[in-house]
Amino acid sequence: MMRSIAAGYIRVALPVLGSAILLFSCAEREAAPDRPADEAVMTEYSERLSVVVSQNGRRSYRFEAPLLEGYTLGGEPYREFRRGVEVFTYLDDSLSTVDATLRANYAIFYPDRQLWEARGDVAVEKHDGKRLYTQQLFWNARTRKIYSNVDSKFVHPRGVSYGEGFEADEDFKDWRFRRQRSRLEVEAPRRDSTAARN
Repeated sequence: MMRSIAAGYIRVALPVLGSAILLFSCAEREAAPDRPADEAVMTEYSERLSVVVSQNGRRSYRFEAPLLEGYTLGGEPYREFRRGVEVFTYLDDSLSTVDATLRANYAIFYPDRQLWEARGDVAVEKHDGKRLYTQQLFWNARTRKIYSNVDSKFVHPRGVSYGEGFEADEDFKDWRFRRQRSRLEVEAPRRDSTAARN
């Protein structure tokens, strides 16, 4: 008789204990999504921003953006420019001679890797007249290389080139396409020697 009463208590106690454990673990799981992850916490916010970046004691580039949002607590910190960005690099330390200008509808910067990614109507213009147009461009400020994995148009002194997978140094002196689609060579017009005398 005592054994059957104990067995009855056990039959009732085990389901109640199991239900309590199940309710506790469900409540814990439901509460977890309400806590924001560190990656999702915005730590920087600025409007109408203009910043000069120096490297090795030299002013190297300036960027301007209507909006900056920074997320620096996650595993890989980044700064996002959802309303576009303009980046200017300089030939000398005076900030008076612009070497190149980059404009894009969107950009993200990873400070630990010194890597910029620009998207949407990306245009790069060099002081010597070379221009690059694409929809996505990466610029590694540490290695001083730029590259794109999508279709791009490159305007240079010899003409216009189209292709996919553009790679170049910052000066566009050494550039190439992984897959070039077409190239239009332009010959400079010759001056007529009789017209020059008149």
